[in-house]
Amino acid sequence: MALIVRVIGGRLVTHRILRAGAAAVLGVTLAAAQDPSTGGSEGQASKDSKESKRILWIIPNYKTFPTLTNYQPLTASEKFKLATEDSFDRGTVVLAALFAGEAQLTNANRSFGQGVAGYGRYFGASYGDLLIGNYMTEAIFPTILHQDPRYFRRGTGSGLSRLGYAMSRIFVTQRDSGGTQFNFSEIAGNTAAVAISNSYYANNRTAHDAVSKLGMQIGVDMTGNILKEFWPDLKRKLGGKHRHETESFR
Repeated sequence: MALIVRVIGGRLVTHRILRAGAAAVLGVTLAAAQDPSTGGSEGQASKDSKESKRILWIIPNYKTFPTLTNYQPLTASEKFKLATEDSFDRGTVVLAALFAGEAQLTNANRSFGQGVAGYGRYFGASYGDLLIGNYMTEAIFPTILHQDPRYFRRGTGSGLSRLGYAMSRIFVTQRDSGGTQFNFSEIAGNTAAVAISNSYYANNRTAHDAVSKLGMQIGVDMTGNILKEFWPDLKRKLGGKHRHETESFR
């Protein structure tokens, strides 16, 4: 979920498609958080998490793990495999294509130009944001700092307690050796990704732009954690609604 929303050309570019989708998902998520029935069971959480490789059927979801029970750390190669799965998933390509189209329509980075060639530059930059962010936060820094890049779902408890847990995982993460630690991989990894992006975004290289991008990315990743925590619940609710509507037409 790296660099899904970016600050380009000195201003925030809010992707219309994600904004509309996020509003709908937020409403359902808050409803799930207030519903005591969303506590679920570990067996169901494990089953749903293993089957759900994408959130909203498009956003890659490879780094979510159902539980910390019987914790086993990832090797360095497994961390790089995780980043590779996230980076080269077809959903990531689709997201990059959508972001590129939005950025070109708003002329977010004038140096890229317009037309097919301009779109190619926007797509390359958008995909580069996603790829670099994934490798920095899921592979390189977690390997150097011996931290686990996965999101471990809580899956049980009240909806509000799970919401607080999901938000806190931006700042707290699992150590390879066990126990928790400040999430240096998230903060340092995204900082590095923002710094690298300055090399190909000619119109937004100020310190203000960099701080804005970093703050926005942390907020976006926090939203991603919330979706990861509640996606199995949301999918069950949406699936149940779909089945009910289908049966009503019979």
